[in-house]
This record gives sequence, C-alpha cells and structure tokens, in this order.
Amino acid sequence: MSIDRSLRSSASLSRHRNVLTRAERVAKLEDIGKWVEGSSTVIGMPKVGNKKSVGGKKKKVKKEEETKKK
Repeated sequence: MSIDRSLRSSASLSRHRNVLTRAERVAKLEDIGKWVEGSSTVIGMPKVGNKKSVGGKKKKVKKEEETKKK
C-alpha cells in the first residue's frame, strides 16, 4: 500500500516548482533590481522565470590517462 501525498516527509515534497509564491517573486525581483520597496505594487507584478539548472556530465579521464601511461 502506498503512502498518501500529505503524509510524505518534507524533503521529498521539496522539488523544482515553476510557479512561485508572491513572496518568492518579490525576493527574486529584489535580487534583479526590478523591485523598489514602496513604489512598486503587487498588482501587475512582472513575470519571473524559475528554471532549474542542470549540471553537465563529467567526462571520463581514465581512458586518456591509460593511453598516456602505455
């Protein structure tokens, strides 16, 4: 029998999300410099991209080292 989604641990629930909360969007806009406290309003807030960065695969160096040794 499987575990209900609401009963899973918090670590398994934290994953990449494309939709941000309002507070996360404001924080991201502040980092970019597009949010000015006081003069900016929550209504009509610009969209903020949230892409997950994926690291590239490491190349195997063993084959090159073995050929150099021989």
